[in-house]
Amino acid sequence: MHYSVAVIGGGILGTSIAYFLSGQARDPGSVALVEQELDIARHTSSRNTGKVHAPFLYDPAKKKLFAKAASLGFEMWEKFAQARGLPFKRDGVLEVATDERGMDRLHKYMSWGEANGLAKDDLMLLDKAAVKKMEPSVQCEAAIYCGKDGSVDYGSFSRALLQDLRSFGCAVLLGHCVTRIENNSKAGAYVISTRQGRKIEAEFIVNAAGGNAVDIAHSMSIAREYTDLHFRGEYWQAPEQYRDLTRLSVYSVPRHSEYPFLDPHWIVRADGRREVGPNAVPVFGPYAYSLGRNIADMLPKIIESSATGARKVFFDRQFLSLASTELKSSLSKTAMINRVREFLPALKPSAFTERGTAGIRSSVIDSEGKFVPDTLILKRDSSVHVLNYNSPGATGALPMAAKVAMQVIEAGVLATTSTGKALTMWDPAEIALRMS
Repeated sequence: MHYSVAVIGGGILGTSIAYFLSGQARDPGSVALVEQELDIARHTSSRNTGKVHAPFLYDPAKKKLFAKAASLGFEMWEKFAQARGLPFKRDGVLEVATDERGMDRLHKYMSWGEANGLAKDDLMLLDKAAVKKMEPSVQCEAAIYCGKDGSVDYGSFSRALLQDLRSFGCAVLLGHCVTRIENNSKAGAYVISTRQGRKIEAEFIVNAAGGNAVDIAHSMSIAREYTDLHFRGEYWQAPEQYRDLTRLSVYSVPRHSEYPFLDPHWIVRADGRREVGPNAVPVFGPYAYSLGRNIADMLPKIIESSATGARKVFFDRQFLSLASTELKSSLSKTAMINRVREFLPALKPSAFTERGTAGIRSSVIDSEGKFVPDTLILKRDSSVHVLNYNSPGATGALPMAAKVAMQVIEAGVLATTSTGKALTMWDPAEIALRMS
């Protein structure tokens, strides 16, 4: 199995990258998508809030790539949904402040939204009375209403992309868990070994493996100065009695934006379900959905973290305090629902009886023990590694994928079609230029 390019990771980002590369490839079968599961988008790409986020939440200086990707991603996903007959519910969102500190944050968000290209009609700062008129059940001091916010099913989007890239001739290798990558200099290619005993040769590797991306980079002696920490986001499904409590999703201003901890939201999903979540409970691995898996991942992660900047995080009192709060919200349903009751007081914890689907996101830590705020795209030799790709990752997957795909194409390893014959809905070169 020899390919010009192998994309490792069948989440929404890896699938999007393979979509652009195979759509540009002159030779069908020159691109492969390698995924450890028996289907794509089994983890974070399906285990999320399903929101297409507007970029007012992202600092245009510290989160430049996230902000640009979110800004472009909204229109791209809306167009893709229309073309493929997939649901795209443009429903808007409220970002609420319950105290003076939160109100200061709202003003900052307004300036970020403007800097990130949101039109004035898309973003409104509301006082308490205006919020009450828009959503009578919401209690707060002020809020931002953003009409450019959507609800979708990213798992369905990923599967639709999979159909396209297969039609473009991309090889889809499911059930291939990467265990080792070696550089065969004589053959001019990498040799990818899988747990299933297969060997895959590729002249260029794109590492878009999500929670495993840092481990894969480390196996190739890349990004050794970074490590990652994992956080499980949990949800509680709201019972039918709360289905009409609000029309909009309601998010609260995070108390500690420098850490990857989220104050739980009130989420209105594309299919009409209402949920409370997610929190951010520290866990030891990217697939630690269960206690047993978390325990199994514990010792290797502790050993790895002790030799990296992550050890500094574990001596940060504020981090430890916040982590304990998140753990409490995992163990106590009442603790989690009460955090949302600060702005939706009508909720009763006793009414919630069913948990939602948990997801895990991975945040990268640098050598100083600081959380890296933006996406890291590292190009080394004949490989590109996308690290720290988390929220709003699904929103920005298409434009981010176009940017990565162009790095591969510009490396000259993939024979491409002549101008104007690309099979994708967008020209990746044009999208990549807008991402720069």
